[in-house]
Amino acid sequence: MVRLLGIDPGLRCTGWGIIEAHGNRLRHVGDGVIPTDSDDSVPDRLKALHDALSALLALHRPDEAAVEETYVNRNGAATLKLGYARGVALLAPALAGIPVLEYAAKSVKMAVVGTGGADKAQVQAMVRRLLPGAELRRADAADALAVAICHAHHRASRVAWSAGTRTA
Repeated sequence: MVRLLGIDPGLRCTGWGIIEAHGNRLRHVGDGVIPTDSDDSVPDRLKALHDALSALLALHRPDEAAVEETYVNRNGAATLKLGYARGVALLAPALAGIPVLEYAAKSVKMAVVGTGGADKAQVQAMVRRLLPGAELRRADAADALAVAICHAHHRASRVAWSAGTRTA
């Protein structure tokens, strides 16, 4: 069994989701969001995000983490701020000695729904189906769980491939 943390980074609100994977079986452990105060300076918001992620890592002790890659949009300032939050999301687990992988949004949607063009409602519906008991009150938390599910699927494929190459 392996415990996986999925992170959907954002400066205003970062989603997180933790699952346990045992073979093909997935179990919901927890999910939520880390909001930051938009009245605070960017450095203070990044520190708050780091502190909250560090506390989350200490509490849930995941074995691995996965972070959704950001996309570039027309608003350069917003993209840059999202990149700052993503940097913290990558750094916090790395500082804790936890391996971190990254997945593009299309890869996450493909792994969870079966199509890279799925919308948020389709992703949430599949996350609910794959993780019974997950309430998913916030879209950011559902997205983070989707990242964790994506990582679990990719991880299982790597483990199976690795085992197959050792016996060949």
